[in-house]
Amino acid sequence: MTRAFWVALCFWLPWAASAETDELSHKILDFDELEAWEDDDHEKALDVFLNTCPDLKDHDWSALCALAQQKPAAKAFFELFFRPVLIENKKKALFTGYFEPELQGSLQRDARYRYPVYREPHASKISEQWLTRREIETSGVMEGRRLEIAWVDDPVELFFLQIQGSGRIKLNNGQTIRVGYGGANGHEYRSIGVELVRRGVYQAHQVSAEVIKNWVRRNPVEGRELLFHNPSYVFFRKLKNLSADLGPLGAMNRSVTPMRTVAVDPAYVPLGAPVWVEKDGDGPIRRLMIAQDTGSAIKGPQRADIFFGTGYEAGRAAGRLSDPGRMVVLLPIQRAFAMLPEINQ
Repeated sequence: MTRAFWVALCFWLPWAASAETDELSHKILDFDELEAWEDDDHEKALDVFLNTCPDLKDHDWSALCALAQQKPAAKAFFELFFRPVLIENKKKALFTGYFEPELQGSLQRDARYRYPVYREPHASKISEQWLTRREIETSGVMEGRRLEIAWVDDPVELFFLQIQGSGRIKLNNGQTIRVGYGGANGHEYRSIGVELVRRGVYQAHQVSAEVIKNWVRRNPVEGRELLFHNPSYVFFRKLKNLSADLGPLGAMNRSVTPMRTVAVDPAYVPLGAPVWVEKDGDGPIRRLMIAQDTGSAIKGPQRADIFFGTGYEAGRAAGRLSDPGRMVVLLPIQRAFAMLPEINQ
């Protein structure tokens, strides 16, 4: 399992993660119905598609991947062999963002670096539901087990690393460790952003990752209790042989690409499929991306999470994103038209 399973920005409201039960509609579109399709850099999208398409085993996908590996003209490739399919239900479209955090750390504990990044203990692996976050951090149960991958200097950033599920730890010796999702304690995720709204500290539209971080730091005692509100706890593993210039691993166990990778609900969108994104709101986006990731809060045919990259600025941009729009899946022609009996026309 990867970062993808746990990517749920802590301020998403409950409706964003609710189960999708409404009746679906499917509509095959023409490419000229995709807003600004002509203006995109389709070559970049094809490069990202090639990153994961060899892992697609169904015949129609593997045949298209073999063709794509011959590096055809990208725009013509997508237009000739795919059809845009709009899959909707009664839920409005919602785009959010995610990123790869970058923390400061050390291989040794000291006065500054005193917050451990843990591997999963055996007891958690064999238990459907292990200890809560509070119990893990306060009972001393983890001490003496040699499960520390590294020590970091900020418990708030460590909490958000667990939400994202993967990241980089820049060590004080100049090296960098890449870490990815390595397991969890089995408790259900609870949003601390929603909890702040419930308490009346903020209104829903005011909450973002930065707002939450700042509140916890300004209120260290109450802030720690707020973090304990989320009983879910994520463990990590070292990601070896992952080049520094590549993104974290997504649900397809391949590196994701900033502003070209999107996390989707695979119940509606096949992993590896091209997805045309029309994100409205501030800073509109019209771009062909590839569905290479998933997320626990990504539920429904019009729900997507855009990967923004690594580090602080990427995190700020991702944390601000919560916009409407439209998402259109590009499917192999035969798959698209196989839906025709289901379409009410």
